[in-house]
Amino acid sequence: MPETVLQLDLRDNVLVALTTLDLGATVHFGSASSAAACTVTQTIPAKHKMALVSLKPGDLIYLYGMVVGEVVEAIPRGGLVSTRNIRHRAGDYSATRKPAPATLPDPSPWAGRTFMGFHRADGQVGTRNYWIVLPLVFCENRNVEQMQQALEEELGYGRANNTYRQHVRDLIHQHKSGNGTAEAVAQFRAERLFPNLDGVRFITHQGGCGGTHQDSQALCKLLAGYIHNPNVAGATVLSLGCQHAQSSMLMEELRALDPQLRKPVHFVDQQGSGHESTLMNMALDKTFAALAETNRAERRPAPLSALTVGLECGGSDGFSGISANPTVGYVSDLLVGLGGKTMLSEFPELHGVEQELINRCTSDELAERFRTLMQEYQASARAVNSGFEANPSPGNIRDGLTTDAIKSAGAARKGGTAPISGVIDYPEYATARGLTLQCTPGNDVESVTAQVGAGSNLVLFTTGLGTPTGNPVAPVIKISTNSTTGTRMSDIIDFDAGPIVTGEATIAACAEKLLELSIAVASGERLAKAELNGQIDFIPWKRGVSL
Repeated sequence: MPETVLQLDLRDNVLVALTTLDLGATVHFGSASSAAACTVTQTIPAKHKMALVSLKPGDLIYLYGMVVGEVVEAIPRGGLVSTRNIRHRAGDYSATRKPAPATLPDPSPWAGRTFMGFHRADGQVGTRNYWIVLPLVFCENRNVEQMQQALEEELGYGRANNTYRQHVRDLIHQHKSGNGTAEAVAQFRAERLFPNLDGVRFITHQGGCGGTHQDSQALCKLLAGYIHNPNVAGATVLSLGCQHAQSSMLMEELRALDPQLRKPVHFVDQQGSGHESTLMNMALDKTFAALAETNRAERRPAPLSALTVGLECGGSDGFSGISANPTVGYVSDLLVGLGGKTMLSEFPELHGVEQELINRCTSDELAERFRTLMQEYQASARAVNSGFEANPSPGNIRDGLTTDAIKSAGAARKGGTAPISGVIDYPEYATARGLTLQCTPGNDVESVTAQVGAGSNLVLFTTGLGTPTGNPVAPVIKISTNSTTGTRMSDIIDFDAGPIVTGEATIAACAEKLLELSIAVASGERLAKAELNGQIDFIPWKRGVSL
């Protein structure tokens, strides 16, 4: 008979309802040697928590063996834990590490596996081969969009129509030995001109001027990270000329990442060009010539250690921490064991598990940096009368994540159990092998944007409620926490971890299947649903309070 409840840790005083529990029902939990029972005294919706003991105001709620809430109104044994009777509460922490041994999965069966990737001159390996076009300032967004409309249809990457299409058409005809017949044009439209180029990505934003100097510097650092990302072959950068985010700032950030500047970057300045048509034709000429060169790259085998994987969640529910997130955590542990890089972000959703993560840091310096970043972030939220406790969304709460600490306890499972070898602030680039903690908001798009700017060439994204989030240059693989969402929203979900909830599969078995899918996506043999749907999201974090 399938289990109806789950006790995640022997120290917990609440159970997770795996299905809706009716008033008067008796539920059983624990191992065969220590089985126990509890009568349901209030209807408990699936994904929500039921009290194991009678709780009075001031008592602490324990889940995953850690403090996740404080009782404000008495809860009977077998009663529903909700926002009405508990409030956010998290355990204290310090930068003092208390390392504990961790049992990691054996990565040896995967040691000889490879994926087919694009090898860059700086030693990184891409899972995709993109050229990107981006502005240094929002004033150039329209010109970027015009280039997108002009290029995408003619190159076979989309449908578009604007006054610059003829110019691109002429360039294509010249490249194809001057054949300009109507039949040739139709043929060019039916197939991609550059088969080894996965696409041209056009990125727009609302920054670059009008804010603080620090805002522009952070934007340039983020954009440099995108250009340096292994999935990107090079970039065309449009500048107005007078903005805060100067071309020299971007070049400085690029040199910090690669002193040899081994990737081509073409700058075009509107104020220096004069007429807009001069700017646009120059940008198109430079970009088209670069695309032809980029198309020379071919996929070659690469070890799994060349993967840098962002670990993300969005639209989380009460099953996230027991199915999809630990599955992703298991994959992360395997990749770390193979010498790869993984990245756990969303600092507001790590509040409450700080000490656990500090204990896993490989040095006192990393532990202190993580503590400092967390406290500074919380202080900035307090300064505007908010805080990490305001992070859970209405959807999170409705589906069982009633406090930020409950949400965090489950979200941290994406990072597995491996030691933490790096801690970076936004928008720094990840360089340490192993698991890195990255300071970002909990906002899905801001966080994924930051992960890819820090070098992620693949993102594993868990969701209980469903979200279509994607990224311009990195494939985003969606993993559902439950089969209902996986089936209902199959157009955006790539992998279903729901069988873990029903007891039909183990975390290890699901993780192995997810890693196989990840290898196929990294090799270009499969496209993530976000790619198929054209879901391209990019929101830079304008440093401030974003939960």
